[in-house]
Amino acid sequence: MKVLAMDTSSSVATVAIVSDDKVEGEIYLNHKMQHSVILFPMIEKLLKITENSLQDIDIIAVSGGPGSFTGLRIGVAAAKGMVQGSNKTFITVSSLEAMAYQQSCFDGVICPIMDALRDNVYTAVYEFKDGELINTMPIDALHIDELLDKLEAYSKILFCGDAVSIHIGRIKDRLKDKALFSTQNNMLPRASSIGEIALKKYSKGEISDIYTFSPLYIRKSQAEREYEKRTGEKIE
Repeated sequence: MKVLAMDTSSSVATVAIVSDDKVEGEIYLNHKMQHSVILFPMIEKLLKITENSLQDIDIIAVSGGPGSFTGLRIGVAAAKGMVQGSNKTFITVSSLEAMAYQQSCFDGVICPIMDALRDNVYTAVYEFKDGELINTMPIDALHIDELLDKLEAYSKILFCGDAVSIHIGRIKDRLKDKALFSTQNNMLPRASSIGEIALKKYSKGEISDIYTFSPLYIRKSQAEREYEKRTGEKIE
């Protein structure tokens, strides 16, 4: 099986081609958030340099959130567009799970945090057991202080995600030596991780439906919240 994977949930735009036995190639750009402009050129470039075509791809995998509202929409729309009308399989992967997956050598709990504005974070807790990544706290949007309250029970926590740079001082003050931080190359989601997880999901029959799947936003967008405040109408 061969996967074309992509992630646009954060400031990074990243695409990769992953097969059963190797990562054939990956492009990772963290320079200005212009995902709508650069995503398809990145895909075309990666296919060309790895001597692949879309016909060689069996699975299209994409981050399904949480993360940037606009970024998620761009990535999911692109993935759905490539799947629609073809016989390719569509698989979505949590951006938080992808970041945790990248910390495979860590023997404590892993806590990805992504900025959800106003001192809130998108987060979950994971740990590796017998080589498998296990989700031990469901994905949620929490105030950073509420999250740190929950984490005080653990003896060793590895943080990753774009909210680390925002809250690192508060994390260190609260958790002291319990808090550790990912290296920069694994701090944000990588498409190769999305691809590897997608292959595992495929083997378990965990397939997404392009017609019913929508990104995991958790919180409403700023525009939606402002609309509700202005009109008093709830957006479901």
